[in-house]
Amino acid sequence: MVCGGGVGGMGEQAATFDCFGLVSHIISEQSIILQPRSIFKGSSEVPFFSDYVCTGQISLASLFSLQNEMCLATQQLSKQLLAYEKQNFALGKGDEEVISTLHYFSKVVDELNVLHTELAKQLADTMVLPIIQFREKDLTEVSTLKDLFGLASNEHDLSMAKYSRLPKKKENEKVKTEVVKEVAAARRKQHLSSLQYYCALNALQYRKRMAMVEPMMGFAHGQINFFKKGAEMFSQSMDSFLSSVADMVQSIQVELEGEAEKMRVSQQELLSAEESVYTPDCDVAAPQINRNLIQKAGYLNLRNKTGLVSTTWERLYFFTQGGNLMCQPRGAVAGGLIQDLDNCSVMALDCEDRRYCFQITTPTGKSGIILQAESRKENEEWICAINNISRQIYLTDNPEAVAIKLNQTALQAVTPITSFGKKQESSCPSQSLKNSEMENDKIVPTATVSIPEAEELIAPGTPIQFDIVLPATEFLDQNRGSRRINPFGETEDDTFPEAEDSLLQQMFIVRFLGSMAVKTDNTTEVIYEAMRQVLAARAIHNIFRMTESHLMVTSQTLRLIDPQTQVSRANFELTSVTQFAAHQENKRLVGFVVRMPESTGGESLSTYVFESNSEGEKICYAINLGKEIIEVQKVRCTLVLV
Repeated sequence: MVCGGGVGGMGEQAATFDCFGLVSHIISEQSIILQPRSIFKGSSEVPFFSDYVCTGQISLASLFSLQNEMCLATQQLSKQLLAYEKQNFALGKGDEEVISTLHYFSKVVDELNVLHTELAKQLADTMVLPIIQFREKDLTEVSTLKDLFGLASNEHDLSMAKYSRLPKKKENEKVKTEVVKEVAAARRKQHLSSLQYYCALNALQYRKRMAMVEPMMGFAHGQINFFKKGAEMFSQSMDSFLSSVADMVQSIQVELEGEAEKMRVSQQELLSAEESVYTPDCDVAAPQINRNLIQKAGYLNLRNKTGLVSTTWERLYFFTQGGNLMCQPRGAVAGGLIQDLDNCSVMALDCEDRRYCFQITTPTGKSGIILQAESRKENEEWICAINNISRQIYLTDNPEAVAIKLNQTALQAVTPITSFGKKQESSCPSQSLKNSEMENDKIVPTATVSIPEAEELIAPGTPIQFDIVLPATEFLDQNRGSRRINPFGETEDDTFPEAEDSLLQQMFIVRFLGSMAVKTDNTTEVIYEAMRQVLAARAIHNIFRMTESHLMVTSQTLRLIDPQTQVSRANFELTSVTQFAAHQENKRLVGFVVRMPESTGGESLSTYVFESNSEGEKICYAINLGKEIIEVQKVRCTLVLV
């Protein structure tokens, strides 16, 4: 095809086209006479090739983006492998071997990440950058020169149109000269832009051949280097490691199959059990109760107040942790503290609409939470466990043994024992030594000391009262003009004016365990025997309910006061208290013997047993101090009379 002809008889020259339809070579020296077909063929194919290059660039950019994602993914994978040992799985059997294996894999992935990072950099420099430069530099340059050439051609057409309209007659030399100059300038400008455009098209013929080849060379070299370095890095040692890992996985699979078989057999055995296993309270008649628990866990119903008289019950998971009662709602990550059990009291509670309820009371006497168990067995075990924990048994070296010992002490009434003193002498020699020392302090000859038999202290079959009730001497001395003293009834005056003049006022939080009539008050052994029989009777008959009171010790009386209403439940003259002692093993148990007149004219002896939030020795010390004050007052009165 003819590309163009020269001015002034320039011959026509031929121009060839390649397979893309672009001009293979344009004679720029002969471009002053333009051939429209050659220009069209050279420029019309550029947009199509530009679209092709754009699509290729997108593909290469996607490949580079995936390589960057591979770098990021390997980096995150390495961190995730190292984080396995920090998970603290609850079921972490055999994790040590897995952790070491994952650590090695993390190291391998880190090395692989280095190779991927180097490959990404190499692809960026040798694959992505060349095609971006080709598109933004070469194709953009051709497109820009094409636009400039189009503008120059339009200006040339306008000047030629003006030149063609010059009149044939009456020529104006001045106008003609200006039009000729304008045509010459436009033609020169068009010639210059065509030269630049043709040169860019000629250069594009060569650069387009490298447009896709050069990036692919960079891609190929990058992959080859990546695999070479990978082969050098992962040598035969890696093969041996993978072989050992495969053996480990195989052994784990064998263990899994064995464990699955055991679980299948266990499931069959559990499913073949009697239907009574799923019944909440299947053994109501004779439940097997463990009274030696120092920790307990299970579901309980918690009572919540929603109004003045309305309540709701919520089923929650409770467990003990040390001296704390914890609660974990369903779906919660961990449990929270509900109640500090140290020095707390727990007792069974009769609810109007619920069975198996018990209440926990704080050491200050404030009513705590009310809980409901699903069965009698669970109810009593929770009460026993909380009672053991409240005594701070969990702080001892062997809490299980201490709990068993305390509960065995409570159950000793089941077998006949001649005397409480003999039991202590055989079980704890230091206590008998301490008793002998106390007797020596009282200047009682050791040879004359004899341990009374149980029948000599308390008559066999003596009933035990677990609630404070009015005695049979309610109408004692009713014809007397003086005010009747009722040790069990509520006082007529709740303000206790005589306590204001007392030299001693100490209050203790106690829970009434029981009382019983005794035969003598000559020794503290009668108090120990009464404690033993009261605790044993409570254990045998599953009596957990206790009445909590405030014990007010003054220099005149012992008062049991209702903590809610501040009404006096019982009133004992301090002069009528003949014996008092604290348990030598369970320091929170305390008791005293009271001598009271009867309607027949005689006197009766009764022992009262309490459990205190504080040490029983403190209560005994307060009672002893009150008695000493009474003696001093008697001496003063005698001196005044003299």
